[in-house]
Amino acid sequence: MLAATLFGHRYEFRDVKDLLAKANEEKSGDRLAGIAAESAAERMAAKHVLAEVTLETLRHNPAVPYDADEVTRVIDDAVDDTVYQEFRSTTVGDLREWLLADTTTEEMIHRLSAGLTAEMIAAVTKLMSNLDLMYAASKIRNVKKANNTIGLRGTLGSRCQPNHPTDAVEGIRAAIYDGLSYGSGDSVIGINPSDDSLGSVSRLLEMTHEIITRWEIPTQNCVLAHVSTQVEAMRKGAPAGLVFQSLAGSQTGCESFGISVGMLDEAHEVAQKHGVAAGPNRMYFETGQGAELSADAHHGADQVVMEARCYGLAKRYDPFQVNTVVGFIGPEYLYDSVQIIRAGLEDHFMGKLTGLSMGCDVCYTNHARATQNDNDNLAVLLAAAGVNFVMGIPMGDDAMLSYQTTSYHDAPSLRQLLGLRPLPEFEAWMEGIGLLRGGRLTEKAGDASFFLGR
Repeated sequence: MLAATLFGHRYEFRDVKDLLAKANEEKSGDRLAGIAAESAAERMAAKHVLAEVTLETLRHNPAVPYDADEVTRVIDDAVDDTVYQEFRSTTVGDLREWLLADTTTEEMIHRLSAGLTAEMIAAVTKLMSNLDLMYAASKIRNVKKANNTIGLRGTLGSRCQPNHPTDAVEGIRAAIYDGLSYGSGDSVIGINPSDDSLGSVSRLLEMTHEIITRWEIPTQNCVLAHVSTQVEAMRKGAPAGLVFQSLAGSQTGCESFGISVGMLDEAHEVAQKHGVAAGPNRMYFETGQGAELSADAHHGADQVVMEARCYGLAKRYDPFQVNTVVGFIGPEYLYDSVQIIRAGLEDHFMGKLTGLSMGCDVCYTNHARATQNDNDNLAVLLAAAGVNFVMGIPMGDDAMLSYQTTSYHDAPSLRQLLGLRPLPEFEAWMEGIGLLRGGRLTEKAGDASFFLGR
């Protein structure tokens, strides 16, 4: 029986899914779903019980049954059974201690990762403090390559996100030059289009590829349209560096995005065949706690479990990068800065433990109880924890998506604060054209007119 007595009161949990939900840190989305712990005492009782649950029990109790969900099948079928057999009797509490031990190396964690399911990763996350999540994530580096190399220790990438409310090519071009002048764009130049049509997507891919080619920039482009549109564009000759899609942690959640595992398999194949990045990693995924609940596709599971399942699905495609858009969905799912910061640290750790090149859109919506100072706090915490990349948007205020995130100058500030560098190939390019010297921006930086002379 899953039960514990705390301060003279007995708490019982009907099954593993209920236990995992009750052990989760406070999230407004879990409360909205009616699955959250009723009190701090019940939450602590659930954590106490969860610490004694074995990894084998978690594998046998996925959030959605194997026969009913293709995401579950992808995750379970990928488990390295040799590694799993070594660890299956390990309790969640012992796994936490093992991950945090000074004697546990990055190589040991990489090997363990192959034997874990998403539910195991979510479970150990629930037993960790924020500092635990940072320290454990900092031990893990998942290095990937496209036209440059992401994830190396001591580096921090930045996605240049030059969104425009009408997809005006010249407006986006100017925003790209502005970002490049600050050193934003080494992970990807990635545009969220307001127009998802084939013509518009192709036009933006061609424009961004032309900039990369003309300036010989060691990075890659991406237009974050629906994956089917990107695939069609690539088959017609549009130059895409990375292929993008938002993911959900259940089959029904993926269907709400209009995708399936088969469609993602096809996109991965097309990216390998037609993508213009050197590779071998040519996929880009985004996630965010609460997406499944918003689509009524969470199957009674909590936000952390469903988020971990997104990473298990993403792992199938060995992407160049993944990021959680942590505060974008809104306060119905992450109510305030405390919950947003916690979710950002959870997601980063879970993605890293899954084996992904993990970044974060450190962000919030204007109706959440959060401020730009809270955003700065999370950005510093994640950079200290070894996050692979953050966003770069003019003034941190997205003119098309209408939310608040990190700006072009935040990544260089974080690099200088914590002794980090841009991705190595991009750093060499910046040094070569005079925007960077000794790891610091020069007097030419921040002036987009620098790019108008060629």
